[in-house]
Amino acid sequence: MFNIPSNATDFMMWCDYLGTFAFAISGIRLAAAKRFDWFGAYVVGFVTAVGGGTLRDVMLDLTPFWMTQPSYLIITGMALLFTIVFCRSLVRLDNTLFLFDALGLGLFTVVGVAKTIDSGFSWWLAIIMGTITGSFGGMLRDILINEVPLIFRKDIYAIACVLGGHFYIFMYYFDIAPLPIIQLLCVLSVVIIRIVSVRYHISIPTFKGDVIHSKK
Repeated sequence: MFNIPSNATDFMMWCDYLGTFAFAISGIRLAAAKRFDWFGAYVVGFVTAVGGGTLRDVMLDLTPFWMTQPSYLIITGMALLFTIVFCRSLVRLDNTLFLFDALGLGLFTVVGVAKTIDSGFSWWLAIIMGTITGSFGGMLRDILINEVPLIFRKDIYAIACVLGGHFYIFMYYFDIAPLPIIQLLCVLSVVIIRIVSVRYHISIPTFKGDVIHSKK
C-alpha cells in the first residue's frame, strides 16, 4: 500500500522540480521588491524552495534532498534568471507572486505527504510533514525579508496544506484513483483552497486584545 510505483515517482519528481521553481520565484520576487541584490535574492529563493523539505527530511532522519544532487541549486538559478529577464512584467502583475506561491504550496504538500508515506510513516504524520514541506519555506522567506510570516497571520495558508493532506490520504486509503491522479487532485485542492480563501476573504479568527489581557 505504501510503495509508490515508478510512474508516480516520475510525477513526484516533476512536482518537486516545479514546486522548487515556483517557490524560488516567489522568494526572489519578494526579495526584488525589497531591493535585494541578485545574490541575496538567490539565497532567499533557495531557502524558500528547500526550507520546508529540509526540515521534513531532518525530522524523518533522512539526508536533506538537495544535498544529494545539484539540480535544486540549478533550478533556483533558472528562477533567478527568469525573474531578471521578466522582472518588469512580474512587477506589473500583482497576482504573480500569489499564484507562484499557491502553486508551490500545493506541489510541495503532495511531495511531503508522498515522501513520508513512502518512508513507512503513518498517515497522520504524512499530513504534518506535507504541511511543513509546503509552508515552512514560505515562513523562512518572510522572516528573511522582515515580514510577518503568512503562516502566523489569519490567511488560509498552512490550513490549505492540512486540508489538502487529508484529501490525499482519504483518496489514497480508499484507492479512489491511480496515485498520480490522486497527487494531481491534491495539488489542485490546495491551490483552489488558497485562491478561494483569498478571493472571498475567508480567514481564521484572530485573538482580540481584550481576550488576552484580563481586566484588573
